[in-house]
Amino acid sequence: MNTPGTGTQEIDFKSYSGYLALIVAVAALVAIPFYIKATLSPGDPNPLVVIGLVLAFLFILKGIYILQPNQSTLVMLFGSYRGTDYSTGLRWANPLFNKTKVSLRLRNFNSEKLKVNDKRGNPIEIAAAIVWRVSDTARAVLDIDHYEQYVPIQAEAALRHLANEYAYDHVDEADESLTLRAGGDEIISKLKRELQNRFEKAGLHVEDARLTHLAYAPEIAGAMLRRQQAEAVIGARKQIVLGAVSMVEMALQGLTERGVVELDTERRAAMVSNLLVVLCAETEAQPVINAGTLYS
Repeated sequence: MNTPGTGTQEIDFKSYSGYLALIVAVAALVAIPFYIKATLSPGDPNPLVVIGLVLAFLFILKGIYILQPNQSTLVMLFGSYRGTDYSTGLRWANPLFNKTKVSLRLRNFNSEKLKVNDKRGNPIEIAAAIVWRVSDTARAVLDIDHYEQYVPIQAEAALRHLANEYAYDHVDEADESLTLRAGGDEIISKLKRELQNRFEKAGLHVEDARLTHLAYAPEIAGAMLRRQQAEAVIGARKQIVLGAVSMVEMALQGLTERGVVELDTERRAAMVSNLLVVLCAETEAQPVINAGTLYS
């Protein structure tokens, strides 16, 4: 007897060879006309023997069943769980047993696009593809009503929990926290663990899980795109300025070390300003020739 909440413990059921049972059934069927023929001379055949042979044939034939690879049979007797048969081929068991076949093959589930809020409250769309199979026949059949319907509900709950736990993307470059967009294999591992924790109660196993869709919701997608574009422009400008400052520094250092020209503070400032304008400008520089001096 199982205590509620503990889950059904699977038992290995030992069935018999179906080939042997089939031979016995055929022998019982063939024996009927031979018995009738043998008893015609001495007297009438006993109808109870004929009925017994027919019932034996039907009894044996009813207990024969076939199990394909990656398939199991859950065996019940008057509401009592007797075990799970994983033997493949032609098998036989008491025909009074109620037998439920369950496929152990891999199955795919593609979730719908879910609109949820990430850790920062931004609405996003997320979807996943999940590869799963039945690993415990007893739990899948006895502990859960319609385990096929259990999968999409729990998959949606796991996706929502994952999206609420992490942000879609980093706010700035200094942020090194885990995000849905940049998490990669770590996010996938967390999704698989979340799914397995939920599926285990139903005797199901998650073979693989992958995010198939991840994007901002349409109502904020435009604003987020502009923000990303602005961040890209700022990052590019930052690199340009850093490179320009480095080049100006090398130019001044080279002129000073080689003694090409003596520059006072004002001339150095003017040179730095001109070089930065030339190096940081988006368009090509158009130099203006100064016919006088710097001070005129």
